Amino acid sequence: MISASILYLDDDAAIVRLVQKALGRSGHAVTHAEDLEMALRLLAEKQFDVIVLDHYLRNMTGHDVLHRLRGEGILLPVVYVTGSSEAQIAVEAIKAGASDYVIKTVGDDFIPLLASAIEQSLVTAQLLLAKAKANDEIRQAKERAEALLAEVNHRVANSLALVAGLLRLQIANSSSQEVKSELAETQVRISAIAGMHRSLYTSDDVSRVEMEKYLANLVKEIDGSLKSAERTIPLLLDADAISLTPDRAVSVGMIVSELATNAFKYAYPGTSRGEIRIRLKAINDRQALLTVEDDGIGLQSGAAPSGTGLGRRIVNSMASSLGEGIQYPTVARGTVAEVPIDLADNQ
Repeated sequence: MISASILYLDDDAAIVRLVQKALGRSGHAVTHAEDLEMALRLLAEKQFDVIVLDHYLRNMTGHDVLHRLRGEGILLPVVYVTGSSEAQIAVEAIKAGASDYVIKTVGDDFIPLLASAIEQSLVTAQLLLAKAKANDEIRQAKERAEALLAEVNHRVANSLALVAGLLRLQIANSSSQEVKSELAETQVRISAIAGMHRSLYTSDDVSRVEMEKYLANLVKEIDGSLKSAERTIPLLLDADAISLTPDRAVSVGMIVSELATNAFKYAYPGTSRGEIRIRLKAINDRQALLTVEDDGIGLQSGAAPSGTGLGRRIVNSMASSLGEGIQYPTVARGTVAEVPIDLADNQ
């Protein structure tokens, strides 16, 4: 049995004395308040575990008292007592915040029922308190884990940025155009992964990547890596506000990097000029479509884009992990690569 400090608000002193004596034998301490103002003074001066509230008071009802208590921020469990046989009074009390109710009778069962309701209210209050404490601990643990994960993403992004910087130095110091090209492609791939980690540690949600921002930064880095004084081919981005898990985001980033690099190298040979358009658009709640297209020389007899083969294998693998794989629809001019993205698996 739980011993409790009880505030009993009732203008019938005789009933309260009876309750004090009966509950005192069970270890409970009952303090009497004749009206609301007295109850508020006692609540300000002393710690109570539960309030017993009678419905019929001199100048107001228990419903009025309940609204006032909750308005004052007093959230102690309240056992509502009424002598009325009308169930609606008890229902309204529960709606107003009472944890339980007891019908006041002239028989011997009132005190046992009141004691039972008090103890049940205390147990429920303790369970709610324990739940709130557990939820708070879970929240704090989640915040610590997210802070740690953000720091890890920050360090990984910085390390990858350092590697990309070293590659830029190698590109600048290399005399071979072929080596420069291969290193530039490697730098773009590293930047795609680094950008994903950077998006995570700058986001409020470390479990999701905001693709609009991620692709904007990635396209800027690709453009900076590929353009030269001799050749400038604009990379244009149109992306919806879609968020993906990190593994799916980096797959999209790698595909964009490979296809944009391939288009830059092969779509506009010689001194020809054009643009490369990158789009990520939501089709519905379950699917999105990534498109990379140009107006260049196009594919030969439906063949995949030119290259060493590594980029092609990367694109095919990444595209398959996102949905149906990469598709090259027939167009009158240039090349269009489409990658459906299944958002239903984006959990």
